Amino acid sequence: MNDEAWMRIALSLARRAFEAGETPVGAAVVKGDVLIAAACNGVISRGDPTAHAEMLAIRQAARALGNWRLTGCTLYVTLEPCAMCAGAVVRARLSRLVWGARDPVCGCAGSLYRLTEDRPLGWYAPSDGGVLARPCGALLDAHFARCRAERHNFAGNACINGENAYNGC
Repeated sequence: MNDEAWMRIALSLARRAFEAGETPVGAAVVKGDVLIAAACNGVISRGDPTAHAEMLAIRQAARALGNWRLTGCTLYVTLEPCAMCAGAVVRARLSRLVWGARDPVCGCAGSLYRLTEDRPLGWYAPSDGGVLARPCGALLDAHFARCRAERHNFAGNACINGENAYNGC
């Protein structure tokens, strides 16, 4: 499968998070042409600020492979990772990162910083952003519109300067 096909899997997970009232982010870890792990955000349901889709998928992949080193694996995620998640990509030694919607507020894989490509950190994971950005961003926009409509305690903006942005990090 290609990047768009794997991102569609991550997007289906993001939709599951949306339906559960979570911020709609989905992530999938792939090795070769095999899906190793898949997760969606669980911050609210788990009461855990580290339960981002990326973190959960990375943990699941390490368990599945029996190794914390995820070399040869690609992480597909519907939203550009925050600093915590980009750091986990580096620490897990993922070989590649592919993300959907850009996050100009918290994104650390191209928007604010390229943490995954900072060679002094000891590992280099090139990233490709913007894969299926529109549907990924539209789902985030729908989530934040719903939050505003329901008057949830929410400290974010769904759209900054016309760009999809997740401001929940």
